[in-house]
Amino acid sequence: MGVMFSREHILSAFSAAAPIMLGYVAIGLPCGILSNTIGLNPLQVFLLCALLYSGAGQFMICNMFLAGSSVASITASVSLVNTRQMLYAASFAPTCEKTPRWLAALFAASVTDESYGVNTQRFAERNWSVDRALMVNLFSQSSWTISNVVGCAVGAAVAIPVNIAAFAMTAIFICLLVTQKFTSANIIAMAVAALGVYVCKAAGLTGPAILIGAVAGVVCAMVFALTVGKRGATTANAPAAVGAAAEGARSADVAAEVPSTEAVPMEDAAGEGERR
Repeated sequence: MGVMFSREHILSAFSAAAPIMLGYVAIGLPCGILSNTIGLNPLQVFLLCALLYSGAGQFMICNMFLAGSSVASITASVSLVNTRQMLYAASFAPTCEKTPRWLAALFAASVTDESYGVNTQRFAERNWSVDRALMVNLFSQSSWTISNVVGCAVGAAVAIPVNIAAFAMTAIFICLLVTQKFTSANIIAMAVAALGVYVCKAAGLTGPAILIGAVAGVVCAMVFALTVGKRGATTANAPAAVGAAAEGARSADVAAEVPSTEAVPMEDAAGEGERR
C-alpha cells in the first residue's frame, strides 16, 4: 500500500469526505457561536479545533463552562468521552502495518466518528489507502475548523438556533448507519451500543456512556461472530456501526442540551460556579 498524494487520490478522498464536510458546517457554525458566548475569540477557536478536534468535546466545554463547572471537571469529562478514539485508531493498526510511522500517527490522531465510519467502509471495499483515508480526515477537520471560526466571528451578530446542531448531528449518523452492511453482527453491535449508552445515561453515568456502550457492542458482536464461526466476515464493519450508534445517541443528547446563546449570561454562569 503505497503513499500517493496524487490528484486522483485527492479527488477520491474529497468525494468521500464531502458528506462529512457538509454536516460539519451545520454543526460547526452553532459550535463557533456558542464558543463566542463563553468568551473565546476566533484564534482561540481555531487552536481548539486544530489541537482538540472533538465536536462533542467542544460542545461539552461550552456547556459545562456555562453551567459553572471547574476546569478540572471539564478536562476530566472531555478526556473520558474522547477515550473512544483509542478504539477507533487501534482498529486501523493492521491496515497501517506497511505505512510510514509518521503517516500512521497523523492518520490515527485525526480520526473522528464520522471519518472512521467512511474510511472503514472504503477499506472494506479493498480499494482504499491510508493516504486517502488521512486526506478524508484532514478535509473533514478543515471544514470543522473553518465553520467554527466563522461561527465565532459572527456569533455576536447572528443567532442560529442550536436545535439545528442536534438535527445535523443526528442526520450525519443516520447517513453513516444506513451505509453499513446490515449483517447480524452489525445489527447486534448497533443495538447493544445504543442500549448501553441509554442505560448508562439513565444510571447517571454520562461521562463513560459512549465508551461503555461501544465496548459492549463490540464484545457482543465478537461473541456472536465466534458463536456462528464467521469472525472475519461478520465483524469487519461492526466497530464502525458501534461507534456510529453510540456516538449518535450521545451527540444528539449533548446537542439537545446545549444552552441557548442568550439563556445564561457569562456573569451569571461565573456566579453560579462560585456558589457551587
